[in-house]
This record gives sequence, structure tokens and C-alpha cells, in this order.
Amino acid sequence: MRLRIVLLVMATSSLVLVSFLLPLAIVLRTQAVDRAISAATIRAQGMTPLVATLRTGSLRLAVDQMNAENRGTPITVFLPGRRELGVIVPRSAAVRLAAKGRSFTTAASAGVQVLIAVEGLPAGAAVIRTFVPESQLSRGVARAWLLLGCVGFGLLALSVVVADQLARSLVRPLAAVAGVSDRLAKGDLSARATLAGPPEVRRVGAGLNHLASRIGELLAHERETVADLSHRLRTPLTALRIDAESLRDTADKAQLLDDVSAVECTVSKIIHDARRPSGSGDDPVCEAGIVVAERAAFWRPLAEDTERRMTVEVAEGQIRVQVSSEDLATCADVLLENVFAHTPDGVSCAVRLSHRDPGGAWLVVADDGPGFPSSDPTERGRSGIGSTGLGLDIAKRIAESSGGTLMIGRSVSGGGMVTVGFGPPSGTWRAE
Repeated sequence: MRLRIVLLVMATSSLVLVSFLLPLAIVLRTQAVDRAISAATIRAQGMTPLVATLRTGSLRLAVDQMNAENRGTPITVFLPGRRELGVIVPRSAAVRLAAKGRSFTTAASAGVQVLIAVEGLPAGAAVIRTFVPESQLSRGVARAWLLLGCVGFGLLALSVVVADQLARSLVRPLAAVAGVSDRLAKGDLSARATLAGPPEVRRVGAGLNHLASRIGELLAHERETVADLSHRLRTPLTALRIDAESLRDTADKAQLLDDVSAVECTVSKIIHDARRPSGSGDDPVCEAGIVVAERAAFWRPLAEDTERRMTVEVAEGQIRVQVSSEDLATCADVLLENVFAHTPDGVSCAVRLSHRDPGGAWLVVADDGPGFPSSDPTERGRSGIGSTGLGLDIAKRIAESSGGTLMIGRSVSGGGMVTVGFGPPSGTWRAE
């Protein structure tokens, strides 16, 4: 934008300068010609009384003296009877015409000649001829044109400097507003634009600040709403704990109380995360092998209860991914829950974690069930089997937040298979 403004001012200034300086240059050229011809005419007219009164010898001395003083514009006097004084030049048709009593100025080779007729002589009319060469006609014109050119370039440079300063005053506030919008896009909701520059730019900055404030308010309201809704789960969980404590079977009671405690911890974590401002904390990084192995061990008792053969393969070595351990555990739970919830008892499943090139990990969960429906199962809020339709969308969002992806396919046996790719950590890994 800054360059465009400067170029626009340069083009406009150039047109104005050309339209002003070109006619002025022509006028200067015309004035120089008129000045040279007028001076020559005055000198020739000054010879008129001398031609009419002096004898030939005296007139010759007067003409030679004047030519010596003004070598640039030589004078020739054509007397009656084809006699000539001064600089000898041919008696042209213009001279013969002037001898008839006419005085005029006409163009000649490489200059202009001024012809003045002197009448009243006994033998007829004499003609005084003054020749003005081209060098005299254009004397001082080149210097004047050079001065005009310097003035024009100076004015053009001045206009460029002024345009650049004007462009800076416009571009700097806009660049600041753009920088604030970039910070807002990266999640820094505390960014605010400084109201500076023209009224229109200040208005844009004020609108952006208002938008940022409104976004912050909406997010805060959303977090509080999620926290409140999650907190409402504590009441039925408390009732469930009371019912569990009333059981007589010690083993069932302990198992149920552990499950209730796990759910309570999950609810508390949801409330904490909902109240935490977005973008706070360090970059989420975890060791994928440890998390996947823990979640597989958590689901294995249920697989045994439902007579499912569960195969778990975790690659050796450290597998670091750009995902928090909680999000990775959530993703693994979502995929395994889909297997247990949407396939009949006795259907086998497999969990495989491997290295991803050039970094990160591949998490594959496959089963021997009927597979996925034809519609996109990752579309949020839509499910063809009666569920909420949020599980795979959550897993997809977790994968994409790490720079990975989620793919739906079929296993070797024809069942469903979900492949989730997680990106590598962007910095130095730190254990959580």
C-alpha cells in the first residue's frame, strides 16, 4: 500500500510538472528568439540615420566598427548600384524585395535575417541587413531548460518524500491493527489495537478491540457454562456413591467406589479445564507409549468380561507426541469405547502404536465387527447407530491440534479401523 501511494503521487506530480514546465520551456524559447531579433532590429535601425547622411567611406568605417563590437550579429549595408558595406553576402531575393521599400524579418540558412529599407537616397533605396544566427536565437535557453529540469526533479523528489511520509502515517496504524488481528488469531485474546492514524483506521482498530472483548466474554461465558453443567453431575455421582456404599459385597462395593471416584476425578478435571483460560500453560507433550499402554490395561478387564480377544502392540522406545497425556488418553478411550459399544460381545479388537515418519506416532484401533456406516462417522453431532456423534469428532480434533489427522477404514477382517496420526513435539520434551 505504501509503495502504491508513492507511485500514485509520483504519477500525479509528473503529469502536473509536465503540463506546467513544458509550456514554460516553450515560452522561454520564444522569448529568447524575440529578444535576439529585437536587439538585432534595434542595432539595424540605429544605422538608418548613418546610411542616409554619411558618405560611403565614413559609412564603411561605422559599419566595420559596429561589426567589430557585435560579431554575433553581422551587419551588411546594400547601397544602390550593387555596392555593399560590412560583411559581404549575396544579394538574395529578400534583399531585392527590401530594396523596394519594405522592411521585414525572414528566415535564413541557420538563422534569421532582419532587413530594413532606407529610402530618400539620390540613387535609390538602401537595405540594412542584420543576420541573427541560431546560437544567438537559443542563447541562454539550454541553461534555462536545465534549471527548469532541476526544479522539476526537485519538486518531484519533494512530492515523493511527502507521499512517503503520508503513506507511513497510513500504513503504520494498519500494520499495527493487522499485527493485533494475527495475535488474536493465535489465541492471544489480551491483544488490543492502539487507536492511531486517520479516523477510518481508528474506527477499524476500535471495532477490532470491541470484537476481541466480545470474543473474550463469549469464551468466558462458555467456560462457565461448561463448568456449571459439569458441576451438576456431582449430585447424581454423590447419590451413586451412597448407593455403592450400601452394597454388602465387599469386592463389588470397592470396584464400584473406584469407578465413581474415577468419574468424579474426570468431572473435576473438566471443571478445571473449563475455567482455565485458553492458550495458558506449556506446550502439551507426552510419551505416547506409556499412555496407550495404561489405557489398554484399563479396558482389558472389560474385554475379558465380554469375551473379546484384545491385542496390544506398542513400539519400543520413546514415542513423543504433541498432545497432552489427558488428551491422548481421551482419544484412546474414545476409540476403544466405540469398539465395546458398537460391536457385539466376543468381537476381537487390536490396538497398535507405532512410530510416525518423520516424527510423532500412529495409533490404530481395529476390530472384527461390521465396520462403519457409509456416512462420515467423524461428522460432529451425527451418528447412524444412536450415539451422540461426538466421540470420533473429539478424537479428530485432538489429532489435528497436534498437526496430525484421523482416517477411517476397514480392517483386514472387514471390520472397522481408525488410524490417528499425532504430530511430533515442536520443542524440547518435558515429562508431565
